[in-house]
Amino acid sequence: MTDKELQSRLYSIANGDISAFEEVYSDMKTPIMTVIMRIVQNRETAEDILQEVFIKLYYSPPADISKPRAYIFKTAGNLAVDHLRKNKHTVSLEDFGDTLYAPENDRSEKLDIERALEKLEERERQIVTLHINGGFKFREIAEILEMPLGTAVWRYQKAVKRLRELLQAV
Repeated sequence: MTDKELQSRLYSIANGDISAFEEVYSDMKTPIMTVIMRIVQNRETAEDILQEVFIKLYYSPPADISKPRAYIFKTAGNLAVDHLRKNKHTVSLEDFGDTLYAPENDRSEKLDIERALEKLEERERQIVTLHINGGFKFREIAEILEMPLGTAVWRYQKAVKRLRELLQAV
């Protein structure tokens, strides 16, 4: 769904169109869940935050936003980071479930990727997730994470290099 289509759906949601909300939910739930999971690293917490994102979207859809996808992902990221600030918790690999982007047919490869992602700095993990799972361009990621474009690109490249090193060591 393009930003233009999403903006149209958000206008429809503001006018009470349930089917528009269902379309947005269906299209965006997996990438948003993935971003949240990569931040909070707990499936139940991520599901709660995902619900909160869509409840906010349903009751107060943004008006006249030029980049609604970025707005929604930023909202999700902010809620996840706020949760981490309020609650400290431990990470379990079982929490990841099947919602994360990774090879679907090789469970061991998926776990290797998840373990490698865990070793990245939080900001780098967010950038990789937004780019790969969210499909965002680096300019959009820079806006979402409120950092210079060059920094977003540099951190992504650094993270990918680190992931390669970690995965080759496995």
